[in-house]
Amino acid sequence: MRILVVGNMGYIGPVVVRHLRKSFPTAHITGYDLCLFGQCLTTHGPLPEISLQMQYFGDVRDISYEFLHEVDAVIHLAAISNDPMGSRFEEVTDQINRGGSLHLARMAVKAGVKHFVFASSCSVYGVASGPARKETDPVEPLTAYARSKIETEQALAEMELGDMTVTCLRFATACGFSDRLRLDLVINDFVASALTTGEIVVLSDGTPWRPLIHVRDMARAIEWAATRRQGLPFMVVNAGSDEWNHTVRDLAEAVAEHIPGTTVSINTDAPPDRRSYKVDFSLFRTLAPDFLPQVSLAETITELVAGLRNFGFADRNFRNSSLIRLHALKYMIDAGYLGMDLRWTPSA
Repeated sequence: MRILVVGNMGYIGPVVVRHLRKSFPTAHITGYDLCLFGQCLTTHGPLPEISLQMQYFGDVRDISYEFLHEVDAVIHLAAISNDPMGSRFEEVTDQINRGGSLHLARMAVKAGVKHFVFASSCSVYGVASGPARKETDPVEPLTAYARSKIETEQALAEMELGDMTVTCLRFATACGFSDRLRLDLVINDFVASALTTGEIVVLSDGTPWRPLIHVRDMARAIEWAATRRQGLPFMVVNAGSDEWNHTVRDLAEAVAEHIPGTTVSINTDAPPDRRSYKVDFSLFRTLAPDFLPQVSLAETITELVAGLRNFGFADRNFRNSSLIRLHALKYMIDAGYLGMDLRWTPSA
């Protein structure tokens, strides 16, 4: 089996590659990444890329046919991956997340790739009061990031895909420790704040709902999508667990319970956060019963605490560090390494 992981050097990629190597020990696994965040390591061990046969450096907007020749499965993770970055780089977010994804898919069809896995997001639901949202329910993307995901899904659905099976996994919000940890995600942020300041400050009134999924469980879902035989050739599937629908208040209190001495401050006077949605994961449960999420919220928090302590993390000002991806980009732009189009400059 030959697997190409596009965007393997971010937060999720190292965990996915390690999982694929364990599941398919004889597979030929290649990475392809622009390396915007390759330096954002949060472990002291070997580079996670040692699990690959080959690592290429390149932009998904420019990927050529040669990288997909004889590839069986493409795992597409590359994206400008959160709302603050999408707001700061709105046009580039569209160029990379939508334009780059569709270019990659066209190259994959041309190369005869059998499985194409697109990492989409439950954030496409945006505002969703009432019952948990299913794949067939209306969407209301509120940000450039969410819009790029739903527009890519829609374009893939209309594309001539030949014999290629396409799975758009609408992932819940990622969490958990990684070789390249992000602290601009809700649970990860809460744990880092509790460890460094002894306090969790919730800027909203705490009532918004969020579905979450551990990065290792994301990797399990990707394994299923990259090898599935059941279902339609093109599918959109919510990837996560019904038990992982939580309010922001619940998440903050869970972290405080696991880290003694932590206080929680909630801004009860804050205007409601419109980004609130519960998600129904019953389709995923039916299609992939052997690949359902296994990691609990308590295990996630415990793992994050241990991982951050092992890394020697003690930065009270972490929200201005490279562990916040927007700041990593700003640093490289200010240093002249990146242009505003998020392409490397000659000086890099």
